[in-house]
Amino acid sequence: MATFGELIGMVRHLDKTLDQVTRDYGTTTYAILGAIIFCETGLVVLPFLPGDSLLFACGAISMRPGSGLNPWALGPLLIVCAIAGDTLNYHVGKAIGPRVMKSETSRWLNKKHLEKTHKFFEKYGGKTIILARFVPIVRTFAPFVAGAGAMNYSRFILFNIVGAIAWVVSMMGAGMVFGQMDVVKKNFELVVLGIIGLSVMPMVFEWWKARAEAKAEAEKAGAPKGEG
Repeated sequence: MATFGELIGMVRHLDKTLDQVTRDYGTTTYAILGAIIFCETGLVVLPFLPGDSLLFACGAISMRPGSGLNPWALGPLLIVCAIAGDTLNYHVGKAIGPRVMKSETSRWLNKKHLEKTHKFFEKYGGKTIILARFVPIVRTFAPFVAGAGAMNYSRFILFNIVGAIAWVVSMMGAGMVFGQMDVVKKNFELVVLGIIGLSVMPMVFEWWKARAEAKAEAEKAGAPKGEG
């Protein structure tokens, strides 16, 4: 079994990792990639899988001669897996979500991630299902929270389909276009790290904003009567 350090190395060098997997497993690579996308979006206990950077790498590698990956077959497959993952997550949330959301602790789920995702819903409503596709961790918890909140299923599935298409097409498309540039090929690790960094920026901003608001509230509450 790979160590945590080896897994980090595989993510950092996704182009080489994907090349190796394709050589070793051939067409089975399609199933492996589909399973990763399905698990990241469908299994709420696995929010850390590298969705954005993996899709970018898929697009980049698929355009290289002799890669063994056909982007016009892989893209639709990953869209279906992303839709299926969110759908499963929604139903799991509908089944156990209300109980988990009320519980102060959870053995399997990170309560802070659930609370952050709930705030996303309060701010963006149903569009969260689309927007969350581009935000790591939140995209894994969003369908679960939607199910827990009894979001109308027909409305959810519409946002789910639109979000999956937008996510896979934009990320793979960026890889297909920019992944062929020499500067990207030579600095693929930095590009992957940059994608990860950009992906988590919305979460960092929301955390900073929430911290600033909490600090302001604390200072207001602690101010002597008659001030402010």
